[in-house]
Amino acid sequence: MVKKVLVSMVILCANIYAQEPMLEKKIGPMLMVGFHGTHAPKESQICKDIKRYDLGGVILFDYNPVDKTKPKNIASKQQLTHLTQELQACSRDGKLLIAVDQEGGRVQRLKSTYGFYGQFPQASQITKMDKEAIFQTYTHMGKELQSVGINYNLAPVVDLDINARNHVIHGLGRSFGKDPKTVASYARVFMKAMRDNHILTSIKHFPGHGSSVGDTHKGFVDVTKLYQESEMEPYRLLKKDADTVMVAHVFNRNFDAEYPASLSQKTITGVLRSELGYEGVVITDDLQMGAISQKYGLRNTLKLAINAGDDILLVGNQLDPQQVVSVKTLVDTIASLVKSGEVKMQSIEASNRRINVLKQKL
Repeated sequence: MVKKVLVSMVILCANIYAQEPMLEKKIGPMLMVGFHGTHAPKESQICKDIKRYDLGGVILFDYNPVDKTKPKNIASKQQLTHLTQELQACSRDGKLLIAVDQEGGRVQRLKSTYGFYGQFPQASQITKMDKEAIFQTYTHMGKELQSVGINYNLAPVVDLDINARNHVIHGLGRSFGKDPKTVASYARVFMKAMRDNHILTSIKHFPGHGSSVGDTHKGFVDVTKLYQESEMEPYRLLKKDADTVMVAHVFNRNFDAEYPASLSQKTITGVLRSELGYEGVVITDDLQMGAISQKYGLRNTLKLAINAGDDILLVGNQLDPQQVVSVKTLVDTIASLVKSGEVKMQSIEASNRRINVLKQKL
């Protein structure tokens, strides 16, 4: 009897041990992380993380918050091309998502300082051009991204320009305008130009950041009294065209009286998926932004984000040098949530399926 019990315990322990790597490799694809380094040789931590966890993606930045005299990931065309090749070599299938924010205007990571074009106009200027010129402009952007191995552009912005006091959208000229149909029309041109050059895109920031006054980078932003229903219309119009949808950290009591959009099951699963009928990948805005980091701990943030219906969890490791989070910490935290039953395995597997479909487009 004792022997049987011991054998059963050994088998149970062996099964748990065998399941660990399997679980890790299902959590890994849900993560997109930022890292420090202009190269990614086999012995680098980021390469080891990509291999061990089958990491979903990385996000690249030019500005280095730790040492302003050095680049973070982007220094030149040649260097960036080599970096993306190294990163893909670390991946299982050569389909690692390598992302940047390349909208045009103030938001473009590939700057002329590093030998890139760097003069792509902001959305508010684009609308003054004819459609052919717009398509040529965004085609140029797509070709430049593709030439250095970028395959995922976290753009276009489809927020409506409806609040002149909004400095993060209106103030930076990041919106195509006030009319949802017009905004969706310009976004389609952007997305087609990217798609023609094998670049995935992400329409943002659901359910709308255009009416806000505050900046979610810095802290809690409540749009309850300012939000207009028309802000959701671009997502309704583009739901079949969008590769991914990025969810904002804005709080809107009309959607969810407790959580901001990025952590809200009512907003993502209830509105975006059930009401609007969007079936693709949902990616969070950077989970280290002030609106989230100042209010929720890491464990709670990850639990809420996955249970809300987010597929890709973005951790940029960009905003605060003191708050760099390792991939191991992220994976271990999510694994413990699965083991405790706070996150269902079905949610992880559903996200994996959607991410796999997305990567097939590459």
